[in-house]
Amino acid sequence: MTLTAEDLANGAAAEPLLGDGGAVIRPMLVVDLDQDVANIESAAEYARRSDRILVGRATREVAAELHPLIDALDLTYAPVASSRAVVDVPDPDVGIAEFTEAVTRNPQAALVARQVVRASETLPVPEAIDVESFGYSTLQGGPEFAAWLAERGPRPLPPPSAEPVLIARDGEFLHITLNRPERRNAYGTVLRDALVDALRLALLDDSVERVVLDGAGSSFCAGGDLDEFGRTPDTTLAHFVRTRGGAGRLVAELADRIEVRLHGHCIGAGIEIPAFAGRVVAAPETVFRLPEVSMGLIPGAGGTVSIPRRIGRWRSLHLFVTAAPLEVSRAFDWGLVDEIRDM
Repeated sequence: MTLTAEDLANGAAAEPLLGDGGAVIRPMLVVDLDQDVANIESAAEYARRSDRILVGRATREVAAELHPLIDALDLTYAPVASSRAVVDVPDPDVGIAEFTEAVTRNPQAALVARQVVRASETLPVPEAIDVESFGYSTLQGGPEFAAWLAERGPRPLPPPSAEPVLIARDGEFLHITLNRPERRNAYGTVLRDALVDALRLALLDDSVERVVLDGAGSSFCAGGDLDEFGRTPDTTLAHFVRTRGGAGRLVAELADRIEVRLHGHCIGAGIEIPAFAGRVVAAPETVFRLPEVSMGLIPGAGGTVSIPRRIGRWRSLHLFVTAAPLEVSRAFDWGLVDEIRDM
C-alpha cells in the first residue's frame, strides 16, 4: 500500500497493526515522496509514532526540505543518496519490491528489527546490546524461526577445534587470529569463548596498547555456526551469554585500541562484532551480508547496535531485512569500513 506524505500527515498510517488473534495487518507501507507536502512536521511526527515499517519512495534526489521526514521514516529508496537515510538504487521500485518481499516472508522478524534499531539508537552500547538480545530471544520462540529450523533440518554438532583462536604478543602489540579456517571461522561456542578470553586479556592488561584481530583461511568469519542454531535449551541463559559472554561489548570497550582486518565473506557476526572497533580495514574482495531476518531472527552478536552507529539505522534496516550482499566499495562509502587495502 502506498501513501502520499499528505496522507501520512493526516493519520493514514495510524490504524492498528494487529487484527484478530494478533495477526499483523500490513507490516509496511510505502510513502511517495515525489508529491508536494504542506505539513512535513506533522508527517514526520506520524512516522515516528507509527507501528509499521514506513519506506519512502523517490524517483529523484530528495529535496532538503523533506529531510526531517525521511529521517523519521525507516528508510527511503531513491536514485541519489542525499543523506544516510537514503539507500540509493538505480530503480527505487525494484528496491522497494525486494524489501517488500522480504518483509512479507518474515513480518515479525522485520518489525522486531525495526523496533530494536529505533529503541537502541541513543542508548549506551551495553544497554543497546541488552535490547537486541531481548528481541532476539523473543523471535527464537516464534513461528518464523521455527519454520527456518524445520527447513534446515537436523544437523550434527560441529567438530571440536584444538586452537580456535591464536594469540601472539609482541611488546605492547597483541595479535588475535580466528583459527577455524575449515569452517570459515564460524562464530560458534568454542570460537566465541576463546575470542572473549583473548579480548579480556587485552582489557585487563593496560600495557597492551594495540590489538589487531583477523581471521585465518578464506574468510574472516562466516557468521554464527548454523549447525549450533536452535540447540539452546535455556533461552534465558542464552540471553546472558549473548550480552555478558559475547565479544561485541568487549570490542566496543577496546575500540580506541583495536583494528579489525576483514577479508572474504563476512556474514552476520563476521561484521557485527568488527563494526564496534575503532578501525575496520577490509581487503578488496570482501563481501558483507546480514541474513538473520531471513531466518526469522535479528542480528544477535551486537549488529543492531554496531552497524547503525556506523551507517545509520536506515541503511542498516535495509541490510537486515533484505539480507542483500554489500560490496566492499559501498561499505566504505557508507562508513562500515574505514579503509580498503590488500592484506
